[in-house]
Amino acid sequence: MINEKWKIFVIIPAYNEEKIIAQTIAEVKNYCPNVVVVDDGSADETRFKAESAGAVILRHIINRGQGAALRTGINYAIKKEADIVVTFDADGQFDALEITKVCQPIIEKKCDVVLGSRFLEKNKIPLAKNLLLKSAIIFTKMITGMELSDVHNGFRAFNKKAAEKIVIRQDRMAHASDIIHEIARLHLKYQEVPVTVKYTDYSKKKGQKISGALKIIFDLIFK
Repeated sequence: MINEKWKIFVIIPAYNEEKIIAQTIAEVKNYCPNVVVVDDGSADETRFKAESAGAVILRHIINRGQGAALRTGINYAIKKEADIVVTFDADGQFDALEITKVCQPIIEKKCDVVLGSRFLEKNKIPLAKNLLLKSAIIFTKMITGMELSDVHNGFRAFNKKAAEKIVIRQDRMAHASDIIHEIARLHLKYQEVPVTVKYTDYSKKKGQKISGALKIIFDLIFK
């Protein structure tokens, strides 16, 4: 369990994740008691499975997108006076054990934001996914000037200042780039840390496709 002196909230956006959400919550609660699931208009039993697993449930009546779900969860954590806000995917890709590692640079006051990177760890990344991610890294560098090894990783942490100041304008998957833009705009101190990403058959079905990547670029340029 993370140092109890720090009030840490883990935000998990979820859309139709009934198969895996209870397991994800159980793993996270081994390291952090404050788990918030934002049910983003799921049509299945996600909400009830998450509630039974002991998470706080926030709900969107309709599916608004992962960015909107994170915004809802982060705002809730701020109202609850969180010291650190962690974002964590619902699909079982991440290792909850690493929540401590992701929070540590903030606890040590080394930075305002910690960004998880799958490329700093020995992860076996599917070829198509690898190409999409590398393209996103180049695109992000062009528009923000920030040199990062991974820019679309949902495992990250914010201190209170960063959580309050960062504005997530993009409702859907472009939110990840939006967060990077905000870090640059606000001159927040950041650090990348290596994280494990497990590509299961389930998570690959839920993952980003080429059409989705093109929509991210469209949203960032025209919205």
